[in-house]
Amino acid sequence: MANHKSSLKRIRSNAAKRLRNRYQAKTTRNAIKKLRGTTTKVEASELLNKVISMLDRLAKKNVIHKNKASNNKSKLTKFVNTLK
Repeated sequence: MANHKSSLKRIRSNAAKRLRNRYQAKTTRNAIKKLRGTTTKVEASELLNKVISMLDRLAKKNVIHKNKASNNKSKLTKFVNTLK
């Protein structure tokens, strides 16, 4: 266990950040699954904008790697473009 006040505070703040990051990452994964489950192009294109925004936010905060976000955006955009 840490002895310094600043170390104890860092442990608390890291735990809070970890919870927030896990929540946002899980929410994004669920949104991606929902997008992949859509069948209409109109609904999918609306969801795509939200998912891309979520992925960009996660990449900006280094929750996921920027290349992973880019790959996901590319694959999802291709998926939406194939819908009719």
